[in-house]
Amino acid sequence: MTHTAGLLKSLASIAAATLLAAIIAVAGPPSAAHAAPAPVEVYPLASAYPASPDFVLTVNGQSVPVQDYAGYDIAQFAMGAGEATISIRKLNNTNIGSYSISPLKLGLTAAVQGPSLTFTVTRDEYLIVKIDGRSELVIAIDPLETDRPASSGPGVFNVTAQPYGASPGPQYSTAAFQTALNDAAAWGSANGGQGTVFVPAGVYTLGTLYLRSNLRLHLAPGAVLKYTGEREHYDVHWRKNSQQRDITWFLSTRYSSTNISITGRGIIDGDGMASVQRGNLGVNLLVPIYTDDFVVDGITFRESSSWAVMPTRSTDLQFRNIKLFNRFDMGENDGIDVMESTGVTVTNAIGIGLDDPFSTKTWANHIDLFAKVPGDPRPLANVTFDDLVSWTWCYGLKVGQGVFQQQTNVTFRNAIIYDAAVGFGVHHKYGTAGAVSIQFEDIDIERIRHENDQNRTWMALWTGSTAERIGPVADVDLTRIRVRDAGTTPARITGVPGAPITDVRFEAIRMPGSTSTATTLQQMNVTNVSDASNIQIVP
Repeated sequence: MTHTAGLLKSLASIAAATLLAAIIAVAGPPSAAHAAPAPVEVYPLASAYPASPDFVLTVNGQSVPVQDYAGYDIAQFAMGAGEATISIRKLNNTNIGSYSISPLKLGLTAAVQGPSLTFTVTRDEYLIVKIDGRSELVIAIDPLETDRPASSGPGVFNVTAQPYGASPGPQYSTAAFQTALNDAAAWGSANGGQGTVFVPAGVYTLGTLYLRSNLRLHLAPGAVLKYTGEREHYDVHWRKNSQQRDITWFLSTRYSSTNISITGRGIIDGDGMASVQRGNLGVNLLVPIYTDDFVVDGITFRESSSWAVMPTRSTDLQFRNIKLFNRFDMGENDGIDVMESTGVTVTNAIGIGLDDPFSTKTWANHIDLFAKVPGDPRPLANVTFDDLVSWTWCYGLKVGQGVFQQQTNVTFRNAIIYDAAVGFGVHHKYGTAGAVSIQFEDIDIERIRHENDQNRTWMALWTGSTAERIGPVADVDLTRIRVRDAGTTPARITGVPGAPITDVRFEAIRMPGSTSTATTLQQMNVTNVSDASNIQIVP
């Protein structure tokens, strides 16, 4: 090799090394570009649910059922550590023209090839995908279960085994289920733990069920507890005057119970539209009432015809990895309403429905809800909602409307408002107690396309609108709010004489089209203000 040739080769090597270093600095080392494929568990699609006419879906090459539902489609599966490559194909095979993947803050982009859309996620997420003019596809990705019980063995009571013999199908299995639940609770009480009722895959037609202390109810993937609305199979627990309809609790706890959990990846289905049309009987899907140390993990709640999940006058409750899938053509179908309870957390949840998916309430004994419930009303305190996706025609996140007993230290954080009439707020409409120390933190409001009580706005704090005496709202923090759609009506802080709103603090509020945070109420479109004081803005 000549001296000149060697010099040229050295210069070329240096240039190549410099180029490689620049590429690595921008893109990261090659080994970090792709994680290993995540393990995926596909849930079987229950026979009660028709397949989507619009989409098919695969994850890491595995087919995942997509079910047709009123207003949107649903696909559900679980994934472990690693990457999941999701491919969605339109069944009519026309080319995809436009798409969006929410939460938008994840910044997920897809490759489009003809009728197919492909993208990758690196952890479990609850996603909403919109493709062209089709209904949204909700992709509910759960974490893999880490403590799934055996289907048989000491302390395990399988509802399909003898002496219970429950069978999936149209025949009622209520007696078999209730006996298994009672036996498991007795075993747990005798052995210092929880007895487990194991429900294999299948659709089980059931009446009213009651949960006792020291019990775990486990629903395997593909297991569905289905309500039918035939009045003779259900206890009437209250009457909802606004709907002129009797209401039953599908599953509820016995009073003074403790140490109860509902786990798994199964479904509790209210069959809401059919049951109302058939017997005009509404259903609350789950009512943990007068209980403590109560856990729900992984369950899907589907199509309630009244408020779906109602933790009531209870303490120390946890709801994790829950899905609340309600319809948009049925009213008063809230997702989870925490009522008169303390020490409640709702973590990693998606709530969809016409009415408020996530809210808190307190009442009085004369309210129709409590006409048949013994005991005195309780205040609500220390309730946290964290890591949420909300899609509704009403409030994405809400305190109220009932505030008959004081509500204190309620926090909503890390939430995505996919669509709503009001992104979040406090509506103190009933009761004279105060709503105090309310926090909304790290909220991303994507769309405001509906109207409720003449509000179509990103935020509403207000008291009044009834002839009754109303209480105050105080000490409300709004922190790190990203507003992508502010709506069409002004945001409001509107108290009334005798029920003011005081001590409201805005920090790091970013409005549509702005690259910086707001410094005035006008910049936040908070122009509807009355009977309010001590409003602070921190950039």
